[in-house]
Amino acid sequence: MSHKPSASAPGMPHALPPDQVPLSKLPNFDPRQARLVGVDTHLPPVPQAMLGPQALRQRFRTPPAWEAELRSEPRFTNRKPAAAAVLIPLVMREQLTVLLTHRTTHLSNHSGQVAFPGGRQDEGDADSAACALREAEEEIGLDPRHVEVLGSLPTYTTGTMFIVTPVVALIAPDHQLALNAHEVAGAFEVPLPFLMNPANHRRHAVEVDGVHREWFAMPWEDEAREHFIWGATAGMLRNLYRFLSA
Repeated sequence: MSHKPSASAPGMPHALPPDQVPLSKLPNFDPRQARLVGVDTHLPPVPQAMLGPQALRQRFRTPPAWEAELRSEPRFTNRKPAAAAVLIPLVMREQLTVLLTHRTTHLSNHSGQVAFPGGRQDEGDADSAACALREAEEEIGLDPRHVEVLGSLPTYTTGTMFIVTPVVALIAPDHQLALNAHEVAGAFEVPLPFLMNPANHRRHAVEVDGVHREWFAMPWEDEAREHFIWGATAGMLRNLYRFLSA
């Protein structure tokens, strides 16, 4: 794999190897238009019986032997690693859904992208779950009284050097949201069976200075728009798939 320097992204004082430049900083990069290299139709979906509240509670109480498929992204900052957490909120509708957000476009990291509510862990947070709950309340107004934490997945380290713990939780269907307009442009829900079916897991790729870069995407279209789920969010959902299908 080549490691010759490429042009520095805005705000980066030194050139980075092409495998370390964040995809979102590549010139004219649009993940929707990137080359499709595969769809994982050969992998089985998680059975519907495994996707109900009680089955999920049991899976987290007695987890199987398994390994996360995706653990980190190429590093593109000299920032000191920081602990963070996100909430993977599973709304208990007739068919469970995953609650996701669109980040506002002015944010410095992952602007405009689909994301889970979450952020940096504070000193006052007792643990990753406390961090995820606090951030979810701050970002989308999700009252912790409507949240039942099931457990967490292995950490996922982003290119911005956040060591993220994904906290999986069940959400009461009568919850109310109040979006923080500074951070969140919108919220939407995707059926959990759709996301836990690898036939909906696309692999996209680009070549940058001879370096192959590949990532997952899980586009979901509702009555309002297409929601392009990719990057770290798709990576954590892929790990959830591996956990539930193990």
